[in-house]
Amino acid sequence: MKDISMLDDLDRGLIHALHIDGRAPFNKIAAVLHVSTQTVTRRYQRLRATAGLRVVGVADPGHAGHTRWLVRLTTTPATGQNLANSLARRPDTSWVKLTSGGTEILLVVNIPRDAAASRSILLQDLPLAAGITAVSAHYVLHTYLGGPTAWRGHTTALAEHQRKQLRPNRSGPAPRRGLADTDAALLAALQLDGRATLAQLAAATGWSRATVTRRLADLQAVQAIFFDVELDDAHFGATTRALLWMSVAPAHLDRVATALAEHDELAFVAATTGATNLVAQAMCPDPEALHHYLTHRLGALEAIHSLQSTPVLVTVKAAGRFPHPDAAGRRP
Repeated sequence: MKDISMLDDLDRGLIHALHIDGRAPFNKIAAVLHVSTQTVTRRYQRLRATAGLRVVGVADPGHAGHTRWLVRLTTTPATGQNLANSLARRPDTSWVKLTSGGTEILLVVNIPRDAAASRSILLQDLPLAAGITAVSAHYVLHTYLGGPTAWRGHTTALAEHQRKQLRPNRSGPAPRRGLADTDAALLAALQLDGRATLAQLAAATGWSRATVTRRLADLQAVQAIFFDVELDDAHFGATTRALLWMSVAPAHLDRVATALAEHDELAFVAATTGATNLVAQAMCPDPEALHHYLTHRLGALEAIHSLQSTPVLVTVKAAGRFPHPDAAGRRP
């Protein structure tokens, strides 16, 4: 197997291309990268096998009528992994991570805005789960970095003229509607494989290929869905990852969060409710680099009054559906 920290320029170019358009045909990517279609196809399949590469279609929570919560669970050491696996299998969860020596779980819960549904996992299911000793929930108020905006570590390989060639063409009449209940089967199929063929998506939805093509174009045009790229970030040298929980005075929150969203070391920045009001995920090559980031870059921001860092041990589930062949034991 290839050294986990080493990807060549072609690998990085392919990954960057998929971040720009997750469903771009391989012959289009090949033309931009100046290689053959067969070469791109082989690299894609190899990265799927060795780096856990997967393209997944994700609904924008606002268009889906959902709110997002960051939920922190404290567990007993004996139950953490099994509980994380169980939570990962739920359709309303994403980004399930084991942290802090395996005794804490962080997950994102997507909850419909109606009050009855919002009580299910937060107030009923979680307290009943064996092994949970504490629960805290943080409502995501605003995302500054993350979602459709990829971590910069993934998106440095292509020049601007190459990016321009890959950006989807959004010209044409404005779509009539965003996400609807009838899109559920399409979204479920894209969460399993964002690059599923039109024939596969037609079979999953019961629609014609023409209808699938039209609906995909409409949903992307209004940004109701986007395509995320999942892979083991250790291949990009990010072997030390941590969640950063910060407290910032409200008057400075927007300024600080906007500044953090420009930091190459961060993959996610969001304002939340709770005892801390700003959360981020750091991606660093080693503990010393994380220490330097915390003490020099974050330390220079006097508006950050307090900071708690929790190491991320493993990401059990990312944005896509679970389980899938590469899901178990994925590094964060």
